[in-house]
Amino acid sequence: MKKLLLSIRDSIPTVFKGLFLTVLICGVSCQLASAQSRTIKGAVTESGDSEPVLGASILIKGTATGTVTDLNGQFELVVPSNESILVVSFIGFQSQEIVVGNRTTVNVILDYSSEELSEVVVTALGVERETKALGYSVQAVSGDKFTEARETNVMNSLSGRVAGVQITNSSSGVGGSTRVTIRGESSLNINNNQPLFIVDGVPISNNIVGSSGSGNQPVDYGNPAGEINPDDIESMSILKGPAAAALYGSRAANGAILITTKSGKNKKV
Repeated sequence: MKKLLLSIRDSIPTVFKGLFLTVLICGVSCQLASAQSRTIKGAVTESGDSEPVLGASILIKGTATGTVTDLNGQFELVVPSNESILVVSFIGFQSQEIVVGNRTTVNVILDYSSEELSEVVVTALGVERETKALGYSVQAVSGDKFTEARETNVMNSLSGRVAGVQITNSSSGVGGSTRVTIRGESSLNINNNQPLFIVDGVPISNNIVGSSGSGNQPVDYGNPAGEINPDDIESMSILKGPAAAALYGSRAANGAILITTKSGKNKKV
């Protein structure tokens, strides 16, 4: 019995030493962790006019921890260490990665991105919609495509640029007509196969106009679409099929070509 008591007495200091060492290590670790982890604040603005960016995403790289900016473009976030990297991003701007370091305030200026995020096309009645949100086939051609290699008839510039569109130009030379068909022929009358042309909301006919000349030689007087100046075109949207151009009625049974011309816009100087 005496030996048992002596054994317990000798073992007590050892147990306390182990507990003390464990508590000490945990305390030091917690203190170091609290010294590294801290709250940082900052603001996200646009380059140029320094306007605040509302809803910009601030994410700690490699984690799912993050936040978004408020109405004033400001944010507040707890970072675990000085080595933390903030990934700041927003639609239409270039993403940035910033090392926190020993700073408590991090202000970020985002530059505009020149990448095209999603194609926006002009649909029936001049409404702008994203291509992926449409349930029918629409394809757009920007205005600069018509001035890269100039044609005597602007419709000739569509050749090879739009899927399902056939361009047939006459051999009568400058001022000759160009016939446009979408997804093939549907009538024996060549003028009934062409799509409806809409220029800034105004329908125009692209029918081929001609007459019989001397010696029964036909004369080609051209068609209205050929009179459009390529320099005036901002964009051209091709609505393929009756579903795309249903709002224009039976005249657009073969599709429609919407031409939007350039206009003056307000710009900040």
